[in-house]
Amino acid sequence: MSESDREANRFSARAARYARVGANMGGVAARIAGARLFGGEGRDASNAAVLAQALGGLKGPIMKVAQLLATIPDLIPPEYAAELQKLQSEAPPMGAAFVKRRMQAELGPGWQSRFGSFELNPAAAASLGQVHRATTKDGAPLACKLQYPDMQSAVEADLKQLELVFAVHRRMDPAIDTREIAKEIGERVREELDYEREAKHAALYAMALADVDEVRVPVVHPELSTKRLLSLSWLEGEKILGFTEAPTEIRNRLAIAMFKAWWHPFSHAAVIHGDPHLGNYTVFSEDGEAQGINLLDYGCIRIFHPRFVGGVVDLYRGLQQDDRARIVHAYETWGFKSLSNELIDVLNIWARFIYAPLLDDRIRTVADGVKPGEYGRRQAFEVHKALKEKGPVTVPREFVFMDRAAVGLGAVFLHLKAELNYHRLFETEIEKFSLDGLAARQKEVLDAAGLPLPA
Repeated sequence: MSESDREANRFSARAARYARVGANMGGVAARIAGARLFGGEGRDASNAAVLAQALGGLKGPIMKVAQLLATIPDLIPPEYAAELQKLQSEAPPMGAAFVKRRMQAELGPGWQSRFGSFELNPAAAASLGQVHRATTKDGAPLACKLQYPDMQSAVEADLKQLELVFAVHRRMDPAIDTREIAKEIGERVREELDYEREAKHAALYAMALADVDEVRVPVVHPELSTKRLLSLSWLEGEKILGFTEAPTEIRNRLAIAMFKAWWHPFSHAAVIHGDPHLGNYTVFSEDGEAQGINLLDYGCIRIFHPRFVGGVVDLYRGLQQDDRARIVHAYETWGFKSLSNELIDVLNIWARFIYAPLLDDRIRTVADGVKPGEYGRRQAFEVHKALKEKGPVTVPREFVFMDRAAVGLGAVFLHLKAELNYHRLFETEIEKFSLDGLAARQKEVLDAAGLPLPA
């Protein structure tokens, strides 16, 4: 059998696995629903194992959706979330013959002559594509992300399964109404298929972080990029988890770089990097010492209306000054509706927990003495219990990736055991904040990147 036939068989097999996932997910959903209908919780270990079996043989975008499900409170039981979080988001690599055909489809028959070199074996694999090392004709190192074939149909199949899970969830008297969440996930995952958009995101971040020396952004090579091929400058770096036992000064320096990489674009351009996967950050060094981080992937970028950022600042100031009217205004700005006093009190439990490091004007760790495995658990339990009694509450769609990014950022701080004055760092980012100023800066960078203003 030729290599091309083996490749075709491998991708046909993957397509068959995608076709089976609907029946598998439907069976799991039926078991959960049936157990709850007859008085159970649908949370036994056998159901969790069935879910893992249903998804475990699949790679690609279904893993991205599965990992998102695992981060949404009350959507699935903890046992299911634990199984989903074990799954790896790596697709089977494309072989050399297949890569050649894919590259020819993107850049034409003479594609190899447009590079100085191109390694056919991938340097890394991800959920939607794989990364190849290459060089320009001038010898500059490149990272070329090449999308797997038929990803659009695979993603649409995955999102149909997501709709099924959400539909079952809505029948179970949940504490959180997930309809807006489902819309948000669908839009963002579809955007990740468009590498031309990702190139614009990278250009946007290069401008948004131009004055932050601790964070490096790769340069886009548009002449070597298409809708399904993205060529960026290769940024040398080491895995961030390799620095968890580094001297305190180094760990704190990297944590500051991560803080700025997230909060500076948010406060100055109303955008966030919404994928907290640790593989999206590497550490760059100068003269043998770690100096900052490389921000590598720009598929999952959320662009907000400036008023959303205004809500973040209003909630911070409201909590800081115990100004309930400003707190309520912040929630309403974000899109929360029909909030009773009881629901506002419930939301404040979580808000005070999330904002605690930013409000506390002293050097501290994020967890501040709480064991990492227990961090946030008590507050989440309190909120979930209260929402069951007072809710449900409809979570505005903008919160999905905001929350996901915040959780990912907090995880990095916990891994690094960073000891910082987060309050001072945050105050620096929102110094002289104004909605008009933010709107003007956002329009400037979005126009330069070729991206539309948010609705």
